[in-house]
This record gives sequence, structure tokens and C-alpha cells, in this order.
Amino acid sequence: MSLATDFMDIALMIAFVAVALAQLLSMIRVVIGPNTGDRILALDTMVVNAIGLIVLLGISQGTRIYFEAAMIIAMLGFVSSVAYARFILRGDIIE
Repeated sequence: MSLATDFMDIALMIAFVAVALAQLLSMIRVVIGPNTGDRILALDTMVVNAIGLIVLLGISQGTRIYFEAAMIIAMLGFVSSVAYARFILRGDIIE
């Protein structure tokens, strides 16, 4: 192994730990959030963290399929966050 590969492996491991810790903290915020707005924001943050973990997994394995999955999850996460926030604020999603 070369020195650049070793640094890449170390950087990926640090990134995995950091994003996993952020995911854990977001899960805690979902459980103990004082109000519904905090819980919605924590769920949206969890989607972003999940996308980060999927992208990191794709980088570490060197395959492209994870990036396509991350794009699909990003689109679904955005739409679901908007729909849930709208439901909480107005009581219905479709007017």
C-alpha cells in the first residue's frame, strides 16, 4: 500500500465515525425533542446523515451504485420532510 492509500483509509474512517456520531445525536434529538419542529428538523438531518453514510460507503467500496441510491434517498427525504412539516402546520398535505 502506498502512503496516499493509507491516508485515504484513515480519512474515510474518521468521516464514517463523524457522520455516524451525527446520526446518533440526531436520533437522540428525535426522541427528546421538546417540540414537533425540532423533531422534523432532526429527521431531516438524519436523512442528510444517511446520504453522507451512503456516499462514504460508495467511496470506500469504489462503486457507483451507492451514489444513485443517495440521489433517490435525497429526493425522497426532501419531499417527505416538506410533506410532514406541512401536515403538522396545516393538518393536511393536499389542499
